[in-house]
Amino acid sequence: MIKAQNVQKWFGPNLAVDRVSFEVSQGEVLGFLGPNGAGKSTTMRMLTGFLPLSGGKITIGGHDIEEEPIAAKSIFGYLPENAPAYTDMNVQQFLAFTAAIRGLSGPAKDEAVEKAIATCHLGRVRGQSIDTLSKGYLHRTCFAQAILHDPPILILDEPTDGLDPNQKHEMRELIKEMGKDKAIIVSTHILEEVEAICTRVIIIDQGRLVFNGTPAEMRAKSATAGTVVVKIQGVAFKDVEQAVASLPNAGKPSLTSEHKGAIIVSIPIRDNKKKDSLAAAVKALLDARNWAFDELYTDSGRLDDVFRAITSLDSAKKEADQRETSGSSPSANWPATSVRRSPMSSSSFSFCSWGSSPL
Repeated sequence: MIKAQNVQKWFGPNLAVDRVSFEVSQGEVLGFLGPNGAGKSTTMRMLTGFLPLSGGKITIGGHDIEEEPIAAKSIFGYLPENAPAYTDMNVQQFLAFTAAIRGLSGPAKDEAVEKAIATCHLGRVRGQSIDTLSKGYLHRTCFAQAILHDPPILILDEPTDGLDPNQKHEMRELIKEMGKDKAIIVSTHILEEVEAICTRVIIIDQGRLVFNGTPAEMRAKSATAGTVVVKIQGVAFKDVEQAVASLPNAGKPSLTSEHKGAIIVSIPIRDNKKKDSLAAAVKALLDARNWAFDELYTDSGRLDDVFRAITSLDSAKKEADQRETSGSSPSANWPATSVRRSPMSSSSFSFCSWGSSPL
């Protein structure tokens, strides 16, 4: 439903987004990750039609975002970063205005507003002026306008920003539920959020797509993925080390901690495709020697480890050095001959993607 093909964005001589391609299908919640300055926000603005492309193509539900902006914007809801809204309205007025702009009227408009208020738990502030709302309620109000017309596609930038822990849980559950029959892209810095709600993850760094896979596939790239961790009572580490050496798929164990006669040992795996067999082999070894253990588990890996490894400053510097030595500096390619200008003015109202003509 969302398709980006070789998308580029130049700002003067600087290439901010470099031939990025990905798709989001119905029933998917895509997590969009990247360090600050990676090109993530620029990509989100191009997806929603608020920045023209310098190259490539974006289609929303089959509609080209630049050639058919009204048709494309009519089928998605957009929650931008910082949740902008009209501060001279109260919550109900703002949502009613949004519904009217979306082409809803009469009972259908009233029903859509009431449903959005109930879904986003805005009942207690429905008559409150937007400029007096807390950050959490402001964010929920802007999320309500994004789902007001029940679009098949949602584009959400930091959807839990400013929410307290309970509100974050509610929002994540809501996105997961909506993700069963919608195509959703979630831009976030919170890796916990990716694990909680996303079915797939992409990472952008230095303007380029550097990862595209499931959260489980991302965790599997962690240096600790597949490591067996075991807490053993009354056994010296050197004895464990000697015993583990007999296991064909086990790497060199390390002593993680030692306290009151108990040791915690980490045993890395040689072949991560056989991680279940290592845990079984370690348990069999402990049982054969009658070594008492309190816990034994396989580390599934950490998303933050993988994110740091993929987007490290060292790798970014290396890539920049490679570009410089190859002679393919951005200025050599700018201005791009494939620049496409958006039919929509870049000064379009920045929080919603209106799907019908203004009233």
